[in-house]
Amino acid sequence: MKRKRLVIGGIVVVVVAIGATAMLRGRGDSGVAVRMEEVGRRDLVSTVTASGKIQPMTKVDISSDITGRIIELRVREGEFVRRGDLLLRIDPSTFESSVARAEAGLASARASAVQSAANRAQAERAAQRARELRAQNPNLVSDEQLEQAETSFRVAEAVAVSSERQVDQAQAFLQEARDQLAKTVLRAPMDGQVTRVAVEEGEVAVPGTFSRETGLLMTVSDLSVIQVNVQVDETDVVRLHLGDSTEVTIDAFPDTTFTGRVTEVSQSSSRLTAATAADRAVDYDVEITLDNPPPDVRPDLSATAKIVTATRDSTLSIPIIALTVRENTPISSETAPADTTKGKKETEGVFVVQGGIAQFRPVKVGIAGEEHFEVLEGIALGDSIVAGPYQAIRDLKDSTRVRPMGATPATGR
Repeated sequence: MKRKRLVIGGIVVVVVAIGATAMLRGRGDSGVAVRMEEVGRRDLVSTVTASGKIQPMTKVDISSDITGRIIELRVREGEFVRRGDLLLRIDPSTFESSVARAEAGLASARASAVQSAANRAQAERAAQRARELRAQNPNLVSDEQLEQAETSFRVAEAVAVSSERQVDQAQAFLQEARDQLAKTVLRAPMDGQVTRVAVEEGEVAVPGTFSRETGLLMTVSDLSVIQVNVQVDETDVVRLHLGDSTEVTIDAFPDTTFTGRVTEVSQSSSRLTAATAADRAVDYDVEITLDNPPPDVRPDLSATAKIVTATRDSTLSIPIIALTVRENTPISSETAPADTTKGKKETEGVFVVQGGIAQFRPVKVGIAGEEHFEVLEGIALGDSIVAGPYQAIRDLKDSTRVRPMGATPATGR
């Protein structure tokens, strides 16, 4: 009885195994489920997307060339100013005193110059009389007396010249003092909007000799021409050209898209510190000028630019996901060594479906749109290709049987 049960159990196991094998074989014969698509024509637009900040084309950072306390601040952020309008005043008392001292020094130098000129004239006349007397009668003026007279004249002439140079020096000191006094009044260098005021009345203005931010008082910007400064990756910047059209979205205006043009592409990369250079890709600064900026735009607003680098009308195209790579190993001759790994290289292509069989076919692609590649060589209009899913394309082998996703797989017999 026990032996009979073992025989029956064994028969059941065999039947189940045969059924499972038949089921697996039937599923394998039905093919891999994939999404298929016919090759068609589309309008493609190749773009480069980059982020950056809004900046005026022209802005001037106002700083002081002197040190002094701010006693009057005439403008606030957001105000519009005209060229020459008063922006702020620095306490002039110290500089007024310097001007007064310089004026007194100039007056003293001029008086000394007048006195020296008179002494020179007197010495010149004395020397001339000595020479005339000497010529009339050598006994009237000795050689020593004539020499003393001429020496006195030369000394007086040198003193007079020195006094004239002192006058020039005093005039220079006075001009410098007046220039310093004039710097206590800061005026707008151009028409524009005050986009930043970094100080308050009563603070001390200092020259920004070592730090631009330390000496910054305010910024005046010309907002009539607005630009977007974005950073573009090194792999994309080579595709950009001056004049490329651009669509710009500004975070502060989410419902509006603005148009612009590329007006400058930097020839050197953005500066990176040694610590970050090894971890980050190199970026290049690109300048975009907006055609019609919004009236309420402000500097430093975040913006995203989509730069159009190329367009194609009704071009043969495939989904980006359909493009894959496979190793292409050329057939070696009989004399070639057994190891042919050096001859392998990756080839781009797609899987073309014919009669339910997917065959890898190399293709040459052109520009890339948002979802499709332009195809230049390798396939024809109407060809059926494997267009997804990604994992299926990645694992697919050449000459593999496939079936459309959603189709009922054939059952094995």
